[in-house]
Amino acid sequence: MDPEEAIFNVEDAMNKVVEFLQHEFTGVRTGKASPALIENLDVNAHAYGSVMKLKSLAVITSPEPRMLLVQPFDPSTTRDIERAIRESKLSLNPAAADRSIRVPIPELSEERRREMVKLIKQLAEEAKVRVRAARKEGMDTAKKLKASNLLTEDGQKDFEKEVQELTDKYVKKVEELAVAKEADLMKV
Repeated sequence: MDPEEAIFNVEDAMNKVVEFLQHEFTGVRTGKASPALIENLDVNAHAYGSVMKLKSLAVITSPEPRMLLVQPFDPSTTRDIERAIRESKLSLNPAAADRSIRVPIPELSEERRREMVKLIKQLAEEAKVRVRAARKEGMDTAKKLKASNLLTEDGQKDFEKEVQELTDKYVKKVEELAVAKEADLMKV
């Protein structure tokens, strides 16, 4: 592995952490009805004998600002979907109708908003830890490249400096995402 490829791998790992965090943030409720809120819930579909993502079992729409409408492709999965939504950490109360499930999105109380902010901060901190783990891997790679004479001493220092700059950049991105999500959440 050459140094350029190693830097690319470190940056790729850090970028995946940020993408995963953005994905996690879509599941944190802000009081607005958004299909992204529930589309990645795991549903134990007894009809198929496996656990599947909700988005692969139903069409999810937002016909009103505070309502989600879930329309299962297979009506036999309606109860499984309803149970998955009810048992999620989102505190939602779905109501099954003929061939659909209505999910009202209640207004967030101040206490619930504060709990969500704590969750956002926890997710952001976990992302920072993963970015730092990618940094450590990069630093270890620099030592291995130096040991196998693919990097000089100055080359190793430059490599480590570049890894540190990437770390700083991605930690800053994580913090910006967390601040933006927190502001969105606290907006009444």
